Amino acid sequence: MENTQPAAARPADRPALLTIDDDPEVLRAVERDLRRRYGREYRVVRADSGEAALGAIDELRRREEPVALLLADQRMPKMDGVAFLEEAMRRVPDAKRVLLTAYADTEAAIKAINTVKLDHYLLKPWDPPEEQLYPVIDDLLEDWKAGFRPPYRGLRVIGHRWSPASHEVREFLARNQVPYRWLDVETDPEAQQTIAAEGAEGGVLPLLVFADGTRLEGPTLAEVAETVGLSSQAKRPFYDLIIAGGGPSGLAAAVYGASEGLSTVMVEREAPGGQAGQSSRIENYLGFPVGLSGTDLARRAVAQATRFGVEILTPQEVCGLRVEDAYRYVTLADGTELSCHALIIATGVSYRRLEAPGVERLTGAGIYYGAAQTEAAACQDEEVYIVGGANSAGQAAMYFARYARRVTMLVRGADLSAGMSHYLIEQIEGTPNIRVRTHSSVAEAHGGESLEELTLADTATGQTERVPANALFVFIGAQPRTDWLEGIVARDKRGFVLSGPDVPRDEHGRIAGWPTDRDPYLMETSVPGVFVAGDVRASSVKRVASGVGEGAIAVSFVHQYLTQSKV
Repeated sequence: MENTQPAAARPADRPALLTIDDDPEVLRAVERDLRRRYGREYRVVRADSGEAALGAIDELRRREEPVALLLADQRMPKMDGVAFLEEAMRRVPDAKRVLLTAYADTEAAIKAINTVKLDHYLLKPWDPPEEQLYPVIDDLLEDWKAGFRPPYRGLRVIGHRWSPASHEVREFLARNQVPYRWLDVETDPEAQQTIAAEGAEGGVLPLLVFADGTRLEGPTLAEVAETVGLSSQAKRPFYDLIIAGGGPSGLAAAVYGASEGLSTVMVEREAPGGQAGQSSRIENYLGFPVGLSGTDLARRAVAQATRFGVEILTPQEVCGLRVEDAYRYVTLADGTELSCHALIIATGVSYRRLEAPGVERLTGAGIYYGAAQTEAAACQDEEVYIVGGANSAGQAAMYFARYARRVTMLVRGADLSAGMSHYLIEQIEGTPNIRVRTHSSVAEAHGGESLEELTLADTATGQTERVPANALFVFIGAQPRTDWLEGIVARDKRGFVLSGPDVPRDEHGRIAGWPTDRDPYLMETSVPGVFVAGDVRASSVKRVASGVGEGAIAVSFVHQYLTQSKV
């Protein structure tokens, strides 16, 4: 009996964990362990065959009950575990998939990572579950909950699909992992009903309606952030360490700084995760054999940083720096000034703007910078174009290929090999609805209320072609946002921050304004106590793993600086 649930909870209120095994003893053991750990929050359902499990899934779908996890034994008669998962993923594609195997089945389990997008495999026996079972299931369920959108009467966003303001709000909420429901006024009857019920006819869209009755019409991102509980104001005027930027480098620096006892604040202009947070799938990050999304990575890192006491300000931006004795002062976009002993610049880079007639006017109305995953479902059976040939563009192409009729990648070079990982090129080549057009660029964008057509240019021949297009996603170049460092911190011609041995010196080997006898540390800039990490650093490797490493390394140099300076 399921008697561990709170009195107010009904089975239908809880997502299902479905376990399948033809061995009654093993099935009872799995059910027992799952119920003991997860029975309060999840409904544990069991089946003794793949066919019975598919029937259970169909019944759960009929009752509109979500399935969070499938745990299937590999060795079952008639339908083995991989075959079951392959069929089940068509019915419940968002459920996490785990294969229970014997040691001899390991090869089949590894192959299943590709064939059924297996999330994990567990070897029998799994005793003790506290060490062998629960940590894996905990992690998978956290991932599932982060992407799960249950029917609820929480935050609703009502607006136009082609409205840049609506897109900006939706993207901000999604990247900051704030659950909401999107209602398009042109296609969803509930949108007009909600507007009428709120008495908001004639109001400014987007309209945000919160569960507690709060309503925002055409809000700024700062107003949205304040209402949903994000913090853009610092709690104190001074910190041991300020981190400008919340991408992988900034998040890693925050975790290492705070975990080692430094009072730490991280300032992020958009959402934690930075550009990497927009990645639909990162498959070559160490320790995640089936990959993870940028959103997953950001969520995990934010949770880790918060646990160590990092203060996160978003949306907020560092836009000025001054140095006074042992203190470094940063000015925020709202005019607030914070001081610190050490500053790490981890602001990353932004995608370069696409320079072509019509692009600026249609930005946010069919043309987007970055992955813009909030637009993916709306691209169902549409023509999607992607500009760029690096990993971020390839990951986006694979993601949008799930929805679009066709995804066309526009690449200026002769092929993808110059800027894209080999594994990703192979995936693109194996995806039938992705087409790669080499020697191609966008010459012009056309459309009224939204993007309708593109004029494409062949960079080799100069010929142009006008094609229908519903959406264009831009992933070109890397542009650092470092103007606020002008005249203070040395940068290269492109604006990337110089550090360590790259800091410029005069003919006598001296650094202008450098006040100490020592050389700058490896990741220290031309200003003592000001460090740099990640993509914004000149000569950095533009990869997530290297960014995380640089963030951690920068903190070690911060400690050396603080010890040497005795501040």
